[in-house]
Amino acid sequence: MKAYELLFFINPTAEETERDATLERVNSTITAQNGVIDNLSNWGRRRLAYEIDKLSEGDYTLIDFHAEPASIEEMSRVLRIMDGVKRFMIVARPDRN
Repeated sequence: MKAYELLFFINPTAEETERDATLERVNSTITAQNGVIDNLSNWGRRRLAYEIDKLSEGDYTLIDFHAEPASIEEMSRVLRIMDGVKRFMIVARPDRN
């Protein structure tokens, strides 16, 4: 398995239950593909460099995980169709094993 990190943000005005449901869906998608979550860090509300969908802030979450490279495409598909996730980025981490 390779090391990856996923950074995504949701609408900062979303209710706590919606945030939890989004995070649970992301976690279950990683573990369903036999991935292992190493670290989950909630960065909280941050300003965006430019407006996205009329939002100037986002509630950011960073997840470090290990997964098979073939499962990244499925994870990207699920993240794209989730209403709560406004933007995301998955990056391979060659500096971690």
